[in-house]
Amino acid sequence: MTQVKICGITNEKDALDAAKLGADFVGFLVEIYFSEDTIKREEAKDIIKMLPLEVTPVFVTYLQKAEPIIEIAKEINPQVIQLHNTIELKEIGRIRKSLPKVKITKSIPVADSSAVKEAKKYERYVDYILLDTKGKYGRGGTGKTHDWSISSEIVKKIKKPIFLAGGLNPGNVEEAIKTVKPFAVDINSGVKSKARIKDYEKMKLVIEKVKK
Repeated sequence: MTQVKICGITNEKDALDAAKLGADFVGFLVEIYFSEDTIKREEAKDIIKMLPLEVTPVFVTYLQKAEPIIEIAKEINPQVIQLHNTIELKEIGRIRKSLPKVKITKSIPVADSSAVKEAKKYERYVDYILLDTKGKYGRGGTGKTHDWSISSEIVKKIKKPIFLAGGLNPGNVEEAIKTVKPFAVDINSGVKSKARIKDYEKMKLVIEKVKK
């Protein structure tokens, strides 16, 4: 069964609602100040403490050096670190050595077939690959879909579990799963009611559609 990650959690209510509705992962954009969903590390730490054991907290970061990533992770205690920027393999190795129990996800921006090669580059060094729509400066988090045929090709060629992100919502998530066959879907803006706030009914609907 496809798993669900609700990302961009900014408050306790949304985190607990996502958990109650059956989300497998919840993501926190810790100190990503260009994002409307940024959250302070102290806030993320407090919410993570309240999560039920069956829900996996994910620390999403655009930092490119191991040291500050490790520092925040030790403070907030996530089970997964999601690297959303260009980062050298040696820095991933340092994170792995310092935090051997924490899994690592590498986000790959998908614009064309070059994403296949990029995913292959990181395959050996991370636990998961996340495919997101390429936006400004190569970043994801656009809230827009991309060419799912490329993502489908990556799923076939990469041996690690794949998260599919980018513009997913209750209206297209079933088609996305059918086309790409990812390990998990990653949804943020598609289940919002307004900036920084999730919509309970949209989360309920999208999780029901994924889990049916």
